[in-house]
Amino acid sequence: MKSRRAKVLLTGIGGGGHGEQILKALRLGELEYNIVGTDVSDLCANRNLVNKFVQLPRASHPAYLDELRSLALSEKCVAVFHGSEPEMAVLSRARAALEADGLYVPVNPPEVLEICQDKTKTMAHLASCGLSAPSFMEVRALSDLDQWETLPAILKPSVGGGGSANVFIVQSREELLAFSRYLLATSEAFIIQEYIGTSDDEYTVGVLFGTDGAFLNSIAIRRVINNALTIRTQVPNRSGRADLGSRLVISTGISQGHVADWPDVRNACEKIAGSLSPRAPINVQCRVVNGAVVPFEINPRFSGTTSLRAMAGYNEPDILIRRDVYGENIPVRFPYRELTILRGLQEHPVG
Repeated sequence: MKSRRAKVLLTGIGGGGHGEQILKALRLGELEYNIVGTDVSDLCANRNLVNKFVQLPRASHPAYLDELRSLALSEKCVAVFHGSEPEMAVLSRARAALEADGLYVPVNPPEVLEICQDKTKTMAHLASCGLSAPSFMEVRALSDLDQWETLPAILKPSVGGGGSANVFIVQSREELLAFSRYLLATSEAFIIQEYIGTSDDEYTVGVLFGTDGAFLNSIAIRRVINNALTIRTQVPNRSGRADLGSRLVISTGISQGHVADWPDVRNACEKIAGSLSPRAPINVQCRVVNGAVVPFEINPRFSGTTSLRAMAGYNEPDILIRRDVYGENIPVRFPYRELTILRGLQEHPVG
């Protein structure tokens, strides 16, 4: 029997995103959570897993923030967790007002989001800090490609493209031009990055910070990328680069794998995350190439592996509530378990 209770508002609980992950982690927490869950649709697979379900408008709707604040206050919640990136942006801008209402909002400042939600700015930030990064270039016109020589490469939108959407592997100039035309027809700009390493050496790394900016801990999962849930795109390696493996692979946002110490990976990602001066969780996607940790994306939020981490005893939302709301002393680098976690599908009867 858990000795303490906390009532929290959690948005975006459907859709298989990080809201669902936070929900699962809270259910594994040391506190007993009364969860008010929200989503934009009442056809929400997880509505029966929360104590109360409320449908809210999309984050872009003018009434969204007022409805969220009213709900959190009327339900006497102590905290608001965002479960989608559009809601994250709204809550980040409104954080001071929400805190004035007495609500704890674990979200990074707008300046952190501005860097991390633009992939070109992310790579430029890493370069400016002297940190490892793949070769990259922003493309706004086909003529920009005259300056790019490195193949194979990854093409992806600079902004948006969640879940590895519109991400392409190119191995020839012909493929480069074809997919560039497509991306420029659908977006103002995209980023081209050098393809690095192999999928066998890909990690997702969480670095946890409190609302005061204090570093608390980090955790690394070495990904197992081996099925339809975990592979977004894979193509035979025709580049002649044996060091890249027999296939070139882009992973999805659905991660599984081995939780272990991985000290070199964690230390490098702690430095990367710390360079942003965050005040909430940071998630670094990286590969190890010739012994060096090379990040290719940074997410300024709770991860798609939040529940996996909680299963290992690294429960980020629970730890933040206990520390930042209730003042519990959480030791820096608190221990957690090593284990392997694999994923599948689960069905939810609704109604």
